[in-house]
Amino acid sequence: MIPSKTLRKLQVVSPVPADIDVANSVEPFHVSEIASELGLSPNHYDLYGKYKAKVLLSVLDELEGRGDGYYVVVGGITPTPLGEGKSTTTVGLCQALGAFLDKKVVTCLRQPSQGPTFGIKGGAAGGGYSQVIPMDEFNLHLTGDIHAITAANNLLAAAIDTRIFHESTQSDKALFNRLCPPNKEGKRSFNDVMLRRLKKHGISKDKPEDLSPQEVKKFARLDIDPDSITWRRVMDVNDRFLRKISIGQGPEEKGMVRETGFDISVASEIMAVLALTTSLADMRERLGKMVIGNSKTGEPITADDLGVGGALTVLMKDAINPTLMQTLEGTPVLVHAGPFANIAHGNSSIVADKIALKLVGPGGFVVTEAGFGADIGTEKFMNIKCRYSGLTPQCAVIVATIRALKMHGGGPEVVAGKPLDRAYLSENVALVEAGCVNLARHISNTKAYGVNVVVAVNMFSTDTKAELNAVKNAALSAGAYDAVVCTHHANGGKGAVDLGMAVQKACENVTQPLRFLYPLDIGIKDKIEAIARSYGASGVEYSDQAEKQIEMYSRQGFLDLPICMAKTQYSFSHNASEKGAPSGFVLPIRDVRASIGAGFIYPLVGTMSTMPGLPTRPCFYDIDLDTATGRVIGLS
Repeated sequence: MIPSKTLRKLQVVSPVPADIDVANSVEPFHVSEIASELGLSPNHYDLYGKYKAKVLLSVLDELEGRGDGYYVVVGGITPTPLGEGKSTTTVGLCQALGAFLDKKVVTCLRQPSQGPTFGIKGGAAGGGYSQVIPMDEFNLHLTGDIHAITAANNLLAAAIDTRIFHESTQSDKALFNRLCPPNKEGKRSFNDVMLRRLKKHGISKDKPEDLSPQEVKKFARLDIDPDSITWRRVMDVNDRFLRKISIGQGPEEKGMVRETGFDISVASEIMAVLALTTSLADMRERLGKMVIGNSKTGEPITADDLGVGGALTVLMKDAINPTLMQTLEGTPVLVHAGPFANIAHGNSSIVADKIALKLVGPGGFVVTEAGFGADIGTEKFMNIKCRYSGLTPQCAVIVATIRALKMHGGGPEVVAGKPLDRAYLSENVALVEAGCVNLARHISNTKAYGVNVVVAVNMFSTDTKAELNAVKNAALSAGAYDAVVCTHHANGGKGAVDLGMAVQKACENVTQPLRFLYPLDIGIKDKIEAIARSYGASGVEYSDQAEKQIEMYSRQGFLDLPICMAKTQYSFSHNASEKGAPSGFVLPIRDVRASIGAGFIYPLVGTMSTMPGLPTRPCFYDIDLDTATGRVIGLS
């Protein structure tokens, strides 16, 4: 194979410098060079500066006849609050495949929210010598997709309250006349989104003057129940004081006060729609079908009922195209979407994966990451994302660390921002072995989908050979195809070569078709209980509110949607303090909600915050600009 022009040999330094310093030590290739190596011509992408480009969906049409590459998903064991390095492992694996094993490879990652970047967690570009660059652009505005989602989400929020306001002050006839005003010739007409509403109500007439008074009322009056509204405003900043607000306090709003709140932008259903859509036409349909609440008679009210589905699509028309970037070693990356991994499915987009699989072609590799532990991210990848994409993964990687396994074996609490207990810094094989029950359950759950499982042990400098061997032995005993120790954080792709070889063999030797955890044609409760059993639960307990919502969604015809469980990422159970592999517990379902446009029902297990708060000392203390060079400093 002719060496790629864009592959770069890293000069690694020990100890590993800060992530931003590593990222800034390398001059990225112009993104046109990365595109050219993938076989993309300038007609296939739009440049966003020197190091980013939007890849157009037309590439899929041109490559329709080409076969797909191997499809790999990276998940993890139940993490500590510090994270176990899934993004870093995903990038390191791709650097190994592309820069050392001569494979055509594309990394597919979510776009990080600015909330964690400026808050407590920091960026999500990987770490050490396994990163996406430019790191600052990746973690900040990128190509504006999250801003587009924010704008579209808040346009819909404004449309909801405006419609309630105008309906409260106008008769049916006046409302209808304003919705369908005459043109310059004095003629009235319905536009496309209005015809959609008429069709929904079984009205086949296409001329406004032909509607009866009853049909005028049915068309024009949504009669939204304010107490049923689930749509909230969003912004991409951690702001705890916006979790609950009241609106309508101005004198012109005539006392129409309503309690609502803000979510972080990546928790918007529009983000989940972006991640699960398969085409521009499909995105238009999904955005229009988003349910914002009910009428006072219990009818679901959609974005198209409000007349705003088309406008939302216009705001999102560029966001649907994934962003091309690169790793430190010059392998290509597609960054797209970033749905909240609790209340949504926490995976990057279907369109990015589909484009990547065609670009690498047979024998190439597409590696994507699933959010949180495999019980959440990989489960949703299989049962939600793969259902809508029709794509079949051949291999699932599960990232484990000695640190996390010691925690699951009974080690002291791990707290972000506090020094690790000595138990995590000195050898304790027994603690590691006890914690491997968590890894074993993730392996068995993931194998059940029909994929081969490779365990990647993300090695830290304090890990000992005996501890690493204990993990490898436990993984193989639990049914993993292979288990490999990796040093990609310290050594880049070179530190993940063994992982790359194991993943290649796992992909080439898969023998089973993809199997889902549950069929779609069973009841909502049956699907919830199938997922609960995979956690180790003996049963499920539903609150009165959850029972009410399940009955309503069943009556409204939303029975056949997959389930997106919203629970803590820190335990298989609903209790974050329950480590290891708990079993026999009863999983409590507090509420059940729906993202109809995205296409899933999400039960709430406990309390889920969709607007994070800032800590006492947020990451923004360290972030600044070197005004002499123009470089961002302090990003982590």
